[in-house]
Amino acid sequence: IWAITSHRTMEPILLLSLIIIGLLAGVLGALFGIGGGMIIIPMLTIFYGMSAADAAAVSLIGIVATSVGGTLYYMENKVTNIRLGLLLEISTVIGSMIGVFLALALESWIIVLVFSAVLTLTAIKMLLNPSMDVTGTEDGEFSYNDLKTGETIRYDIEHKGIGFSSCVLAGIISSLTGVGGGLIKVPIMNMVMKVPMKAATATSSYMIGITAFSGSILYFLSGHVDLEMAAFVAIGTFFGAVIGSRLSRRFDSSSMKKYFSILVLAIAFVMVLQAGGIL
Repeated sequence: IWAITSHRTMEPILLLSLIIIGLLAGVLGALFGIGGGMIIIPMLTIFYGMSAADAAAVSLIGIVATSVGGTLYYMENKVTNIRLGLLLEISTVIGSMIGVFLALALESWIIVLVFSAVLTLTAIKMLLNPSMDVTGTEDGEFSYNDLKTGETIRYDIEHKGIGFSSCVLAGIISSLTGVGGGLIKVPIMNMVMKVPMKAATATSSYMIGITAFSGSILYFLSGHVDLEMAAFVAIGTFFGAVIGSRLSRRFDSSSMKKYFSILVLAIAFVMVLQAGGIL
């Protein structure tokens, strides 16, 4: 384990490793609309010896870069639902601000356990709930272009009130753990609001940048952001997101659901091991 006590002592090989971590996080983050924090957080806490709060602060910077890199492609292909994203961001940002103060007040192991629990519950819900395979309606108000088939998929948004209030939790989780909130927002949009999986992930990719930015500002003001580490992670996540958003055209909704769930469970398992002192 490389314990980093000061960014001034970091060697070039360690800075390069941050870019590689960011690249992987950006690919997965843009592909599934989760921001990539679920990759960045374990790497920084396990291999770099950072506290959960400091790792979350760096992760949020990377998530902003992921959002920018991925959203450009999704918006160009009209997959992102901007109206829905802006609506849900109102409550998400409120939750994000609450989450920062909770993260600074709680012990690191509590944050790790919360992170692990959220990941596990999300993955199980996605695997067991068939409504994740929403395919749209013929006369829906909204539409997007399926990047794999080239078809135009139409859909309606249901339960807007529940979705709006639920995103307060997504914002809290985002700042508390540094995962960007996509782990909560994608299931909310898909299972509760009946938004097709691809539109939900693209919209989440757009939203997470706004959420992460609000949280990262508060972390910065509190002195928890290692600027050098954040810069190199952000470089990797931006280019990873550019790659990840373009890879989305190779997957259908069912495949995205399966791979997303497996990825979430794997990361949750690693974090539980860390919380138990095994890693």
